[in-house]
Amino acid sequence: MSERPILLLTNDDGVQAGGLRALREALLPLGHVVVVAPTHQQSASSHSITLDRPLRHLEHATDVHSIDGTPADCIYLALFESRFLPRRPDLVVSGINHGSNLGTSVFYSGTVAGAREAALRGIHSVAFSHDGDADAPWAPPLARDMVERFLQSEKPEDRSTLLSVNMPAETPKGIKVTRVGRHIYEEDVIPRVDPGGREYFWIGGRVIDYGNVEGSDKRAVDEGYVSVTPLALEPTSADDLGMAAFVAGPRSEGPS
Repeated sequence: MSERPILLLTNDDGVQAGGLRALREALLPLGHVVVVAPTHQQSASSHSITLDRPLRHLEHATDVHSIDGTPADCIYLALFESRFLPRRPDLVVSGINHGSNLGTSVFYSGTVAGAREAALRGIHSVAFSHDGDADAPWAPPLARDMVERFLQSEKPEDRSTLLSVNMPAETPKGIKVTRVGRHIYEEDVIPRVDPGGREYFWIGGRVIDYGNVEGSDKRAVDEGYVSVTPLALEPTSADDLGMAAFVAGPRSEGPS
């Protein structure tokens, strides 16, 4: 009999988040589940890793750990520090995030970055986000069913697969395979002064536009569907190689 799959879980809401706890319980029947998640909230941490200070580890229960760093830190440590996993995981699952990660928010999301860190290391991964209550009764079972199908699926041998799944606020009408849409925020900067007379800033603002992108993740979720979006790991823009050659000048050579 083959070994049970190893599922490595992380998130960006922190190890105590309800969405993570509910997801862990839902996935336990599928394999050996190990949680390595941030000690504290790490939303919008993107794919940052911590290089300017040591990282601290806490063990909360058997196979439940926290690291006082980012989701990418958590996955890096879980993969390369032998105390966390008995072997390389079969799948990395991130979430369930409290809040959606739609459109170009995938570049800022710590939830997606946790999954992406594993995918960059050659491990198939999926990130789950919820536009409403991440531990709504129907959400963890839906995530479990998707993870089970992911484990059973035929996967490419020469690259890893990264999926971003977004759930609507209410019980979904169905599931759609989508593409990343647009995500435009108000470009606000709010200056303030603290009691000591020192200036500080709040940056960012509410979403003002997602664009009208046909087949987008945002449209699917707005219409009450779960969106499943495959994300690419190859950052080279083939469409701009000609422009890059022009900028490089007459002595440039094309990619080998």
